Amino acid sequence: MRGMKLYAACLLALLISATDTLAQNDFSVTASVDKKEILIGQQIRLTLQAKMPLGENISWFPLDTLPHFDIIEKGKIDSVTTINERTYTQQLLITSFDSGMHSIVPLPLKVNGKNFNTDSIPINIKFSHFDPKQDYHDIKDILEVPNPYSKYILMGIVVITLISVVLIVYFITRKRVEKSKGQNEISRLGPYEEAMASLDELKKQHMTQNGQVKAYYTRLNDILKVYVLRKLGIVTIDKTNEELIRQLKKTDIPHDRFSQLVQALRMSDFVKFAKYQPGENENEQHFDIIKSSIDIINEIAK
Repeated sequence: MRGMKLYAACLLALLISATDTLAQNDFSVTASVDKKEILIGQQIRLTLQAKMPLGENISWFPLDTLPHFDIIEKGKIDSVTTINERTYTQQLLITSFDSGMHSIVPLPLKVNGKNFNTDSIPINIKFSHFDPKQDYHDIKDILEVPNPYSKYILMGIVVITLISVVLIVYFITRKRVEKSKGQNEISRLGPYEEAMASLDELKKQHMTQNGQVKAYYTRLNDILKVYVLRKLGIVTIDKTNEELIRQLKKTDIPHDRFSQLVQALRMSDFVKFAKYQPGENENEQHFDIIKSSIDIINEIAK
């Protein structure tokens, strides 16, 4: 009889141990990404998943901040339930503007008061390749298609031309007067002082916080172009950012600072033409790069 009781106790202990082992095997917490190397500013899809037996009390991952990464979008937490277990999944879009090798830190999931961490994920964040020795290729001019009906509208062109002459003379005269006034106002401050004053005024306007992101990046570009025109004599007011980069490549700006300026100007084009919506950290970073670039040009152009 005593042997039967001992046998039953051993069998019960084995069953409890097997149940615990089975529960542990059925429980998993994972984090995965769709890419482990990106250019600065590119997006990564981070997938969080937890699989566990039914009836567990969980507290989802804390996702307020990720060191070295910005959270762009948080997806909803989806769940799939089977007879024995439940699987939770959430996807996030993240990005980073800190170049170098950084890791997505282990994220804790609390189950019944106990933390279970995901593995850390190393991500290589780098600038796009840029060779300052390589020439830029300008966009080819648009080829004009001959108009077969031009001979029939020649007389109309003559009449329009005569009317336009008066208007052209008027607008040229007006433009010269306005240009003269503008030059008189510009001459009151030096190129560097004017650029710094314009940057200070732009910062006080809080344009990005008021939804005027495109206007903010346009104004930053204009401040840099006006400074380059006045300080270096490079005409870039009506040029594209790529043409501005091509001109500044000829200066003595240090390579690492020049690469940052190139990235900032191309980011500005993304905002203005591709409707990219940067975060507030990106806006401040863009401002600092433009300001530091003006400081560097001011030093090397003395």
